[in-house]
Amino acid sequence: MYENNFPTRRYNLTLNFVKKYISKNEEIFDLGVKNPLSDLLKSNGFTVTNTNGEDLDLDCSSIQNSKADVVTAFEIFEHLVTPFVVLKEIKANKLIASVPLKLWFSNAYKSKTDIRDRHFHEFEDWQFDWLLEKAGWTIISREKWTNPTKKIGIRPLLRYFTKRFYIVYAERK
Repeated sequence: MYENNFPTRRYNLTLNFVKKYISKNEEIFDLGVKNPLSDLLKSNGFTVTNTNGEDLDLDCSSIQNSKADVVTAFEIFEHLVTPFVVLKEIKANKLIASVPLKLWFSNAYKSKTDIRDRHFHEFEDWQFDWLLEKAGWTIISREKWTNPTKKIGIRPLLRYFTKRFYIVYAERK
């Protein structure tokens, strides 16, 4: 189904984070199309539905209509022009979201072949915290991790030590 090159380490860290805060009897609505990470959650006993590829900047109806207990958003907010609007539209009281962090030694990601696969934002952790809090979320837990690659060079070496991904568990009362 998927090429065998997806980031196994990052997905396992994400899965372990989800397991800490979400029970398997809670329904998850994942922002983003079906992907290897949502499949990994399903294979670990979670009930997950995904959005259908609609542009969430323009159409939040799937979020507004969701009855899920939890919303997950794994590396999606950096692709949105207005993530604040999406965060405000979420009806669930639990959110797990991860974003790539802005790196001082690397430009924002921009696919050369897929216009949808570009980062409008790359956050610093405090910026993402502020965005969540402004949208009415209280951050309960947060973690960061590195994203080492098997390439050679200065930037790949820096990726062994520089935290690249940021994940939070937040609740809305």
